[in-house]
Amino acid sequence: MPNAFPEQLSERVSIFRTRRLPSPARLAGYSALIEAYDLEVPLPRQLLAIGARHRVVEEGGWRLLTPRHAPENTLTGHLTFAVKWEGLDLAVLKRLFHRIGVEPVIAIIRDQPTGTYARRIWFLYEWLLQTRLELPDASAAISYCDVLDPRLQFAAKAERSPRHRVRNNLPGTPQFCPLVFRSERLTAFLERDLAAQARVTAARVPAAVLARAAAFLLLADSRSSFAIEGEQPSATRIERWGQAIGQAGRVPLDLDELLRLQRIVIGDARFVRLGLRQEGGFVGEHDRHTGLPLPEHISARAEDLPDLMIGLLAFEAGPGRVLDPVIAAACLAFGFVYIHPFTDGNGRIHRYLIHHVLAERGFSPPGLVFPVSAVILSEIDAYRAVLQDHSSSALPLIRWEPTEDRNVHVLNETADLYRFFDATPHAEFLFHCVEETVVRDLPQETRFLESCDRFARRIQEIVDMSGGTVDLLFRFLRQNRGTLSARARRREFAALAENEVRRVEGIYAEEFEAEEEGAGKADAP
Repeated sequence: MPNAFPEQLSERVSIFRTRRLPSPARLAGYSALIEAYDLEVPLPRQLLAIGARHRVVEEGGWRLLTPRHAPENTLTGHLTFAVKWEGLDLAVLKRLFHRIGVEPVIAIIRDQPTGTYARRIWFLYEWLLQTRLELPDASAAISYCDVLDPRLQFAAKAERSPRHRVRNNLPGTPQFCPLVFRSERLTAFLERDLAAQARVTAARVPAAVLARAAAFLLLADSRSSFAIEGEQPSATRIERWGQAIGQAGRVPLDLDELLRLQRIVIGDARFVRLGLRQEGGFVGEHDRHTGLPLPEHISARAEDLPDLMIGLLAFEAGPGRVLDPVIAAACLAFGFVYIHPFTDGNGRIHRYLIHHVLAERGFSPPGLVFPVSAVILSEIDAYRAVLQDHSSSALPLIRWEPTEDRNVHVLNETADLYRFFDATPHAEFLFHCVEETVVRDLPQETRFLESCDRFARRIQEIVDMSGGTVDLLFRFLRQNRGTLSARARRREFAALAENEVRRVEGIYAEEFEAEEEGAGKADAP
């Protein structure tokens, strides 16, 4: 295949696939490669092109560089441009390598045997396709370079590849390797050091109060995780799943552990097949008239599950441990839910994996679970938008047909859609959820419990009451926004004098004045 590109790629365009450019520009890098070779891949979230102006323009998922950045209109030119300016998109690169074959890649390397980008492309070809090109090893005199530019994307610990004279710092394996870009938002989150803030907050709270706060947050997360799935399980199932979440991070993650968690989530498995799926799967509805599937997301093919799960678990046990814990948790958890390896229980295990990574890596204080699911439930639309970020771009690339039992049967190779995806929005969303738990939920819950303790002590100074009666008094006040109702004054607390009622209401106002209206914590500790 010749190195030269189609001449029309030198012309300015206003629309590429379904995306409109901010102004007419020439395609460059990944957009040019996708167009020239008609690659069926999810489009990168941000694409680059060459604008007519001598300033960089960013708008609508495009970044228009200046004419001086323009690459040669060749395979080498656009491939080098992509790796240099756009970072690595492993899904595009793998599909490109399959399309162009061996000879063009060998030609690039022979033409630039010492070139940094040529050696990175060489390594990526052999790594992604798990093959060895008929080329001698690079000269030992050549300096090493990184495969992934850590200034653009988060990298793992580098391992040298003497054959290519590169440092492999990819945060994954050829079986599973999501990538995360260094966005301004992620940089700001990392600079805040939320783990340290959580430890400081926990250290300021008496151990007994912290233990009660931890128990409440754990139960809130378990209940919310079921609610996200639209389920209203029994209190026993909520408590049982909460116990599992509370043990997150204590046991190494492997397939047996995931299967154990599935059994806990499902409970009654008489009508659910446990273990890896042996058929297709999708998330969505069925047409009410025809019964045909209406998928919003199509799960990985059953025959691809063993390999994908090996890759996912290898990521967690290896490269994922070098990444920031929140970023690693986002890659692992959202990768799992995209693969959707089980018939049921995927969503709750997906959120469990977040707790596993944060606890195992020491990000969350010992014995404390960040109620991430509660934050997700409160921002369910944003959560669904993040889930659809990749699903919506992958779905048009999956060819499928309905089965007799109203399932889906995938007709083409799709495993790479689940191996390689841009997890940047997922990491940003998860950081936001963690931030909410650190700066709002944990301090708010501990303040609430301390206020409850002070309230109980001060009530006992007015009148001698059992703990249960104080709790009941608190509930009545909480439900009536700080005022003891006429009914309660006539019945349960008829023995209180008028001046005592006023003092009780005053104590409640002083202790809970800062609480939000309807904070939703009506249950006394």
